[in-house]
Amino acid sequence: MTPVFLDSVGILARWSNSDQWHAAAVDAYNRLLARRVPLVTTSFVLLECGNAAARRPFRQAADNLRDLLERRNDLIVPTDDDWRTAWDMYRNGVIGDAGIVDCTSLAVMRRLGITEAFSNDRHFTAGGITLLF
Repeated sequence: MTPVFLDSVGILARWSNSDQWHAAAVDAYNRLLARRVPLVTTSFVLLECGNAAARRPFRQAADNLRDLLERRNDLIVPTDDDWRTAWDMYRNGVIGDAGIVDCTSLAVMRRLGITEAFSNDRHFTAGGITLLF
C-alpha cells in the first residue's frame, strides 16, 4: 500500500483545536487510521512542526510523533538528490511560491511514488499531489 505523506499543515491542524482546519484534519486523519494507510514524513517536516510546537502546548506531541515515526522507520531523511531536486524546484518556482521544505517534500514524494498528502497546502496540487482535506 502506498503511504500518505504527513505535511506540517496537516500535523499542526490536527494538534491545534484553534486551527481553522482542525476539524477537517482530524476527520481526514481518522479516515487514514481506519484504512491503516502507512504514514510517512521527512525529518524536515518534523523540524518544521517542532519549531511551531516549541511555543505551543503540543511540544510533547511533536516528540511523540518523532518517536513513533522513528520506531516504525517512517521518518525519511531526504537524500542528497532530494536536496538538489528541491533547490531546483525552488529556484524555478515549480510549485509556485512554496518554501524549500515543501519543495523537499515534493521531491521525496516523487521519488517514493507518493501521490497523497495529509494537508490542504495548495502548493502540492501544482506538483500533482492529492490533498486529503
